[in-house]
Amino acid sequence: MTEVSDDLGVLRSAIGGPVFGPDDTGYDEARSIWNGDIDRRPLCIARCVSPDDVGSTLGFARDRELEVSVRGGGHAYSGTSVSEGGLMIDLSAMNGTSVEPETGMARIGGGATMADLDAATQAHGLAVTGGVISHTGVGGLTLGGGMGWLTQLAGLSIDNLASAEVVLADGSVVRASDDEHPDLFWALRGGGGNFGVVTEFEYRLHPVGPEVNLGLFFWSLDDGAAALHVCEEFIPTLPARAGCLIAAGMCAPPEPFVPEQFRGMPGHALIVAGYSSTAEHASTVAPIRDALAPLFEFVTPIPYTGLQRMFDGTAPWGILGYEKALDLDALTDEVIAVIVEQVPRKSSPLSFMPIFRLDGAFTAVGEDDTAFGGARTPHYVCNISGMSDTPEVLAEDRAWTRSIWEALRPLSSNQGSYVNFMAEPDEDRVRAAYGPGKYDRLAAVKAQYDPGNTFHLNANIRPA
Repeated sequence: MTEVSDDLGVLRSAIGGPVFGPDDTGYDEARSIWNGDIDRRPLCIARCVSPDDVGSTLGFARDRELEVSVRGGGHAYSGTSVSEGGLMIDLSAMNGTSVEPETGMARIGGGATMADLDAATQAHGLAVTGGVISHTGVGGLTLGGGMGWLTQLAGLSIDNLASAEVVLADGSVVRASDDEHPDLFWALRGGGGNFGVVTEFEYRLHPVGPEVNLGLFFWSLDDGAAALHVCEEFIPTLPARAGCLIAAGMCAPPEPFVPEQFRGMPGHALIVAGYSSTAEHASTVAPIRDALAPLFEFVTPIPYTGLQRMFDGTAPWGILGYEKALDLDALTDEVIAVIVEQVPRKSSPLSFMPIFRLDGAFTAVGEDDTAFGGARTPHYVCNISGMSDTPEVLAEDRAWTRSIWEALRPLSSNQGSYVNFMAEPDEDRVRAAYGPGKYDRLAAVKAQYDPGNTFHLNANIRPA
């Protein structure tokens, strides 16, 4: 293999963006990603500014037999956007946004974050489903499916994707949509980064915000079983213009709305977002407190961008993280018993279990209409997130995460679950996530568009 350090001048002359080698100023910053538990050193980092840059960089890597990783927001627990000794395609400079409020459409660069997307769309009172942490990258989130506060109202991110500009492994640039490369477009909607580098996403938007309504209800660990039963009974009654998240085991944040005696206390929270009037939201959440009085609650109007940033403090840049996930059809007595028993065993105040409800508009899309790896029936995606600022505590909560996952496995409807929640993507879990029929279809598309498996640092689908 050619010594790449002697070759960086070739790449620098071929692309418009900067190229970082290990001895260059800015290299360590460029290789850093959200999960501080990942510390890998690529041979070079190409910060691309155009699809042509991406194509030229792929050619450079191919000629030198370099492993390719692709960085959008750099937010995945798995850290697959950076490889040891490989070439990183860094899309972070490709974060432009263009919104057409008349048509309700937006075009977003492949390196944009949800904060970039929300800022652009909220200027017009519009939004699209996308995560619960604002520094999440649009690209990785969307390609795996994209769930968030708007899932009930608008479905997944991929359910609102109109087209995508894609640089293929051979360097060619195509646009995928229902009318162009429809097989590729189907695979991109849930199949992850397996098929190319997406340099632009086009979304259909929905009227949301700029102000929405928030209701946060917090119970102690002692009331855990009763609180989770309240969640199970209440959540299916949510109206279409609402969304929710269960934060099991969350420590109450050090915020002014939390009474001082409860700050830092572990417990269980139900958070409900409403996109109708304040009065309608008050009526929606009233049954929660009537069913079980919380330790404290916080019901207030809030900017939609504030809702999208609400969990940023629970996942700061550079935190050490590990996660696993599985799907649950319901919060049964058996599921609740596992959560109530296991949650108190965590070590870090940042570790908790965010549980997402997929219902409403999510279920209006046919199971085979997209490549999303999960049933299109109402269910929960149960994430178990271990996070700490020290390796020692992370090791303890990595074991905690695995223990809960193992205990819930017999109760799960899909042990593969959401591909974006795989800290350790392996073939068995990826196959389980998609099921045999959908996996085989994805493998056939992979064979057509990336037969050499150039894009394998992901929840990988091997070419058929």
